[in-house]
Amino acid sequence: MAKKHAIACGVAGVGYLGKHHARLYHELPGCELVGIYEVNDAAAKEICDAYGCKRFDSLEALGAACKAVSVVVPTDLHCAVAVPLLKAGCHLLVEKPLCTSLEEAEEILAAAKAHDCLVQVGHVEHYNPVMAFLEKSVKDPRFITADRLAPFNPRGTEVGVVLDLMIHDIGVILQLVRSPVERVEAIGVEVLSKSEDIANARIVFENGCVANINTSRVSLKKVREIRVFQPSTYLSLDFMNQKGHLLKKGLMGLSKKDIPIEKGEPLRIELASFVHCVQNSSKPKVGAELGRQALELAIEISEQIRTQKIR
Repeated sequence: MAKKHAIACGVAGVGYLGKHHARLYHELPGCELVGIYEVNDAAAKEICDAYGCKRFDSLEALGAACKAVSVVVPTDLHCAVAVPLLKAGCHLLVEKPLCTSLEEAEEILAAAKAHDCLVQVGHVEHYNPVMAFLEKSVKDPRFITADRLAPFNPRGTEVGVVLDLMIHDIGVILQLVRSPVERVEAIGVEVLSKSEDIANARIVFENGCVANINTSRVSLKKVREIRVFQPSTYLSLDFMNQKGHLLKKGLMGLSKKDIPIEKGEPLRIELASFVHCVQNSSKPKVGAELGRQALELAIEISEQIRTQKIR
């Protein structure tokens, strides 16, 4: 049964991550999962059987039936999938990164503007309750370290680890520091794929803040941690387990306090925020411009790694 006054939602690509977008659109109040676009028959049948939605045979047909669509296809297909949906008048949540090049980013931005559509970029950590605490607590960051490690998964290897995983931390750090980048030093190593699987980037901002990011997709364990140092305060937070602690200067020296974080499913929070923006014609927390900014820095890091490889 259709939900009364619900926004018609769809998903383009219901693989590993896209199936969770479909699940959440089905569950969230104010949403109706109308249908999907998926080239894999088995994946499409699984979602349609589970949620009673329709499988559309073209992006144009999906776009005509929906007001809001998640684009959850491989990164190198984001632009080719997003533009027809924007031309159909759909508001989009495009999974991170926005796309693979600045030229494609401009094409998406131009299509969104021409058809008066909202584009939100799926930097899901921005909707993690950990990020909400960081945004309230970080006032003058001087040094930031971020570690993001994951076991190898062939999914996502159409791009290097910088665009696959590091871009999460790039987006978070850009939002916290809020200063232009002065210079970048980066190194990367290929291990199992044709592009870098391990990477380190040192980013120096014009305001003097320095960020050091370590990323790997060939680790034996999962890690998603960030540490922020600012005058009189040190914060250490775990995005994955949604916990952390704060060290603060006091009269008796440093005092340690565990951070009370109300846990929540970041993707659910992100999609609920996206639907709210569509309903209220409001700007998303992570719009296309911030997505483009994160992409631009990720591309600069990736190109520096490739240049070192050529040498």
